[in-house]
Amino acid sequence: MFKGIYTAASGMLAQQRKTEILTNNMANANTPGYKAEQTTIRSFPEMLLSAIDDTNVPTKKGLNLNLIQPIGNLSTGIYLQETMPNFAQGDIYETEYTTNLALVNGNLPAGSSIFFRLAHPDGGEAYTRNGNFTLDGQGYLVNADGYYVLSETGNRIQLPNEDFQVADNGAVYVNNQQVATIGVAYAQNAYQLIKQDNGLFRTQDGGALPSAYAQNGITFAMKQKYLEGSNVDAAQSMTQLLTAYRAFEANQKVIQAYDKSMEKAVNEIGKV
Repeated sequence: MFKGIYTAASGMLAQQRKTEILTNNMANANTPGYKAEQTTIRSFPEMLLSAIDDTNVPTKKGLNLNLIQPIGNLSTGIYLQETMPNFAQGDIYETEYTTNLALVNGNLPAGSSIFFRLAHPDGGEAYTRNGNFTLDGQGYLVNADGYYVLSETGNRIQLPNEDFQVADNGAVYVNNQQVATIGVAYAQNAYQLIKQDNGLFRTQDGGALPSAYAQNGITFAMKQKYLEGSNVDAAQSMTQLLTAYRAFEANQKVIQAYDKSMEKAVNEIGKV
């Protein structure tokens, strides 16, 4: 009986975690560059149940043999194995702010992605698809958290004012003179990146990703006065959220049924 409680409880835990992830996705449906989290639910290994019984063998010595009768498989529950971002391109929309930039994917192999390069305060680089940049008090191009946007050479980008132009190839022009190139990093396997708060990604060892400009066959474009929207499908997320909630309720009712059965066994059968 208790095996069933553990199985139902594992289902509740998995669905609760899935609900939290879907809720976070929906909360970021309007966050520029946000990549929706995807979940993978798997089952624990099944147990093979068997019944062991004695049988008498009609011999002079009266031997007893143990017979094993297979009953069937028993599921031991499910668990949320992993979460991974969906790196599909979000919709591109116009903002009319010169400090807003959007990366438009071109020819990219499956599982790969490109990112803006940022200087992380703890050292090394961080990566993002959120191009909602601005200029700080010293004229440096920064993101919403104040992380410096890096150029192709790994330097900060300082501009005199917001009157600048960014070409499709990432080149930054002031008064028709190129002053920098927006740094773009390339992740051959984007699923190996570690997702952090505010839409940031970092490598597992803290190292820097290679430049996307130096990759043969990789194409992309950069659009100024545009942002990449979140790739969260609000309608699909709502449907999945309701499904997860119903599954949580179903497992909850199973545990309540077991609880009533045990209560009856203790209070009524136990008195006999």
